[in-house]
Amino acid sequence: LAETDYMKYVYMLQSEPQPDRYYTGCTTDLKRRYVEHNRGESTHTKKFVPWILVGYLAFSHHDKADKFEAY
Repeated sequence: LAETDYMKYVYMLQSEPQPDRYYTGCTTDLKRRYVEHNRGESTHTKKFVPWILVGYLAFSHHDKADKFEAY
């Protein structure tokens, strides 16, 4: 597949138990990644589960998604 054949998502999560905690990530499979975060499979987010998906942006060019996430 070419890079533009599928979207890359930049997403923001908010911790339910600690609502002042946010996490921003980037993935090509948003549903799978969201489930992984809430299962505690991410080192960076497992201490603050469960998470709420508060927003995301879809990019057809992966390099733009990566730059936006870094921003």
